[in-house]
Amino acid sequence: MWLQKTFSLKPRSRGFHLVDNDINAQLPEISRYRIGILHLFIQHTSASLTINENADPTVRMDMESHFNKFVPERQSYYKHDYEGDDDMPAHIKASTLGSSISIPISDGRLNMGTWQGIYLGEHRDYGGARTLVATLQGEMF
Repeated sequence: MWLQKTFSLKPRSRGFHLVDNDINAQLPEISRYRIGILHLFIQHTSASLTINENADPTVRMDMESHFNKFVPERQSYYKHDYEGDDDMPAHIKASTLGSSISIPISDGRLNMGTWQGIYLGEHRDYGGARTLVATLQGEMF
């Protein structure tokens, strides 16, 4: 059975944020799938989705620090800066990390590793609410 749902995540500060609880709260239908796939797509060009460490918050801090050094602001070669110094770097970070992830569903739950969590990468200083499209496909109980 296929199901598609669009929902928004609340605005968050710049950085990497665990959003597993938000996603599970928005998608109670996952519990009806015996086996399947959840595909998440973010409808923005300055935020990203990725999967990484869910236990130690310093990983998220280090990710933000690394990406800020890897893709610095205020570079003379940036032409696209209409919305501020974080504008073009946010687009580069979003393209580097990606706009979608797929997660297996097993026995009504997302089947991720013990230490894995879903990250929203908010790459703008004031990005606002972020819209996700969730597509579930699989076999129901």
